Amino acid sequence: MEQAPNILILISDQHHPRVMGCAGDDVVRTPHMDRLAQAGVRFDSCYCPAPLCVPSRMSFMSGLYPSRSRVWSNSCILGSGIPTFAHGLGTAGYETVLAGRMHFVGPDQRHGFEHRLVGALTAVYPGAPLKALPRELWVATGQSRAAVTTAGPGRTGYQAYDEAVAEACEHFLQSHRAPERPFCLVAGFVLPHCPFVCRKEDWDYYINRVTLPHIPEGHFDRLHPAVQLWRSNRGVEDLCEDEILRARAGYYGLVTHLDRQIGRITEALNASGLADNTIVIYTSDHGEMAGEHGMWWKSSFYEGSAGIPLIVSRPGQEGVAAPSGRVVNLVDVGPTVLDMAGADSPEGIDGRSFAALLDGRGNDWLDETFSEHGPSMGVPACRMIRRGPWKLTHYEGYRPQLFNLEDDPGEWHDLGEDPAHQEIREQLHTRVLDGWSGRRVTKALERRAREWDLQASWFARVQPDCREQWAAPPGANVFPEE
Repeated sequence: MEQAPNILILISDQHHPRVMGCAGDDVVRTPHMDRLAQAGVRFDSCYCPAPLCVPSRMSFMSGLYPSRSRVWSNSCILGSGIPTFAHGLGTAGYETVLAGRMHFVGPDQRHGFEHRLVGALTAVYPGAPLKALPRELWVATGQSRAAVTTAGPGRTGYQAYDEAVAEACEHFLQSHRAPERPFCLVAGFVLPHCPFVCRKEDWDYYINRVTLPHIPEGHFDRLHPAVQLWRSNRGVEDLCEDEILRARAGYYGLVTHLDRQIGRITEALNASGLADNTIVIYTSDHGEMAGEHGMWWKSSFYEGSAGIPLIVSRPGQEGVAAPSGRVVNLVDVGPTVLDMAGADSPEGIDGRSFAALLDGRGNDWLDETFSEHGPSMGVPACRMIRRGPWKLTHYEGYRPQLFNLEDDPGEWHDLGEDPAHQEIREQLHTRVLDGWSGRRVTKALERRAREWDLQASWFARVQPDCREQWAAPPGANVFPEE
């Protein structure tokens, strides 16, 4: 019997799909990501199932879109009864190992993983405090102006966390002594998530190299009304050029520091003698706008936010051309991993195996995918469809937004009201609403907010044990670093 492959999955948080050297960015330094891409397949049109951490990651684990998993926001909990790809691999005989971040919410911090090498970064229970960052840096992790203006050289608990993840993975690979049992090791990173505070050596390199994002004249006057709400409610409409450049320098520095951790793990894999039978996958949970379209972070459906990097490197596949025209999704990664491992996927999931695309096959692959977001900061529930070159976004209560990415890769020309595109717009609008209701999502999240408040009150009163949560070591946070 042919030996089952080991699987190494590297998943970051908030990585713009084009901020890699292998994706055409000539400023950022990502030699280890680039090396993976040279030895495998890089997808140019991969999307997240939700441009927000928890719903996207739970879709990654379950193979279900948020509307099916009922995880629409960072306060939602994936039900322990929902099988994940880790359950499928474990049933097939794999040793499943999680090192680091997966942003599980609630007491179930495994969801099918047999081992966990580094604990949760964020709160296990509603209401529990973050142990990785001090208050002055914690406020720069959300979607507000402070998360742009808090940028500079320094060290944070987020950097320390990813270094701990890389170290744990190194030790696992160096000590792996069970060749009769294949493993799936998932390394969950938090970088390049804000705060945009990076090591001084990286700051010094990027601060005079990054540039302002290109924005055509008059663009802000033509914005979709929901996008205008997005910008105004987050306080980023009047950022000055220096604030934008500093935030971008910090972001680029974090991408490079993430790349170093990926290099530590892939080098340990090569040194272990396991590389010849190990599939390596790099991806992220969602993107980062980094000032494009005058927007930051996630929670939108522009390419920088909803698009994600995806690289699949398999032994003996060096030089395979990337099927850049094929549209895939993070929700498809689990079924693909199970397929390559010879294991069964859970029944009735949304994700599809794209294993055939890795071999240049899959002529019947449907280039169609979705991404969803619940109501947030005044912007209503919304859902995106990408089909072929077309991308349409439905905002509950507003007209749709429509782009042709083949003709308009920068997404500057919204065809949502163009009479010449009425037919394709109506087709996609009908499709994006099939089986989805913004009203139902909104009502479910309103109920979840009440449940969260009750659980947070319980935590404050009971103070349960949070040993699964990772705490930054002394000296991990130094900002600013002169």
